[in-house]
Amino acid sequence: MGVTVLQPFPVLDNRTGPQTIDFLTKRVMALGAVQSGQFLVDCDTYVSTPSLPPQRTVHVVHNSEHPASVFAVLENGPKTVPLVADGLFDLLMLKIKNIYPKKQPKIESKGPRFELADFCIKLGSVTISQNFKGVLVEVEYRPCVVAGYCSGLMREFLQGFLGSCVQGLPPYLQNRMEEIYQPINTVEQYLEHFAIYRKPAGFAM
Repeated sequence: MGVTVLQPFPVLDNRTGPQTIDFLTKRVMALGAVQSGQFLVDCDTYVSTPSLPPQRTVHVVHNSEHPASVFAVLENGPKTVPLVADGLFDLLMLKIKNIYPKKQPKIESKGPRFELADFCIKLGSVTISQNFKGVLVEVEYRPCVVAGYCSGLMREFLQGFLGSCVQGLPPYLQNRMEEIYQPINTVEQYLEHFAIYRKPAGFAM
């Protein structure tokens, strides 16, 4: 597990989602990357009932890179409380569905996964209830676990195949440049982007 950067890629008006993924796939493979299967990151959101004040939101995330883990992030006012559990956490959410009903349709990012030397690249098509919302590119640099030590390399690599849409590392990582990177940090980056993709659809976070 190395440092991971999540970067949205703009979808041009004359391209569909699959055409954009195909366009990026050709760019990545031109660098010498080899496809190594598919990936999936999905999120279900639960909101506590008004009878249990204060109202709280729980995001439950699954990442195919960590099949034995379930990630949960509790929104507690301006702060978030992350949790990493095993598959039984999904059963717990079913048990308390009267208190924490599912509030929004599932959102997911899925697509091809590539390996190129020390990098792992994932080209994700983001959908809500099968409706395409955008493209997220995930890049992991495996040898490093501190963002501050590889920020320049990551920026240069991303700009190499994504172009000018990459201005630098995302604010999420800029605020954690000296911290040891953990899998939950990838999940929190996904949640930030998922929140943005949900807004145009009219779903409140």
